[in-house]
Amino acid sequence: MKTLILNGSPRKNGDTAALLAALRLSGEVEILDAFHTEVSPCLDCRYCRTHAGCSIKDGMEDIYRKIEESDNIILASPVWFGSLPGPLLTVVSRAQTLFSGWFFRKEQKKQGKKGAVILVGGGSGGAEGALATAKMILRELGVEGEIPQVMSLATDRTPAAEDQAALDGLRKIEAYFA
Repeated sequence: MKTLILNGSPRKNGDTAALLAALRLSGEVEILDAFHTEVSPCLDCRYCRTHAGCSIKDGMEDIYRKIEESDNIILASPVWFGSLPGPLLTVVSRAQTLFSGWFFRKEQKKQGKKGAVILVGGGSGGAEGALATAKMILRELGVEGEIPQVMSLATDRTPAAEDQAALDGLRKIEAYFA
């Protein structure tokens, strides 16, 4: 079983990383740090409507393969101003070619892919917009069925690693992917 984690946090030792470190998944697990990729945003050139792949040749070419081969995808990210960070959105904007393959070029998509969302944040903002965006992204990446979520949204007062509800939620994701 292969799990791809799309990590939207720039902080190697932040709250998102703490929850990912507490997540115990079986099989092959790879974390893709969106802040540390060389990926340009989608240009909406529509090349992918009629051609496999993307007109932009960069680090995304390897990521496409990882997305397609994964059995599970987790989107893990901080919430900034009620949304997901720009570098994560840049990476997922390039998934347009996968959607175009399925919708316009009538390619088969891998069936039975599972997904989950892990969000962290502090302050007084809500995470509803970020959660809705994360779930929509996972659907566009081929995730089917239920999408469990874990949120630790008071990290300015309690570190995510000490948020028992979030840690309990990780156990549910582990069971869902098992």
